[in-house]
Amino acid sequence: MSMADEALENARTTYEQHVRTCRQCRADGAACAVAKVHLRTYNNARRDHLRATGGSAPRG
Repeated sequence: MSMADEALENARTTYEQHVRTCRQCRADGAACAVAKVHLRTYNNARRDHLRATGGSAPRG
């Protein structure tokens, strides 16, 4: 697994775990400020992954 793959998977997992466990995210039905930061990190990792793989979409 490449570093871009690992970064993408870690960012996705972190975001999903936060949204599942955050009391504010669940209560409001909307992302809290921390979730937004995690989502931004995931989006950046996804962009880096696409650049590193020549545009092929990540699996999973």
